[in-house]
Amino acid sequence: MQEATIRVGFTASRKVGKAVVRNRARRRLKAVAREILPLFALPGHDYVLIARAGTVDRPYPALIRDLKKALKRLKLRRDKEEEVGAEAS
Repeated sequence: MQEATIRVGFTASRKVGKAVVRNRARRRLKAVAREILPLFALPGHDYVLIARAGTVDRPYPALIRDLKKALKRLKLRRDKEEEVGAEAS
């Protein structure tokens, strides 16, 4: 049996900037993901982190806070959907 893992994808469009800027934005997102996802992400789920124009200039603690907030919102949404599904059964 295969263990449930957390899979992560990173993307940065050309709107973010030239290749050097896009790569830096992806590296920053990877660093944040490496730190936060093992603690807050759900195993067996896939995550895609999308770099935006401000990703490169945003302070690192703010990026961490943003990812935590997004993961909490996903968890709340998932919990709410499970409640609705349980009520319908």
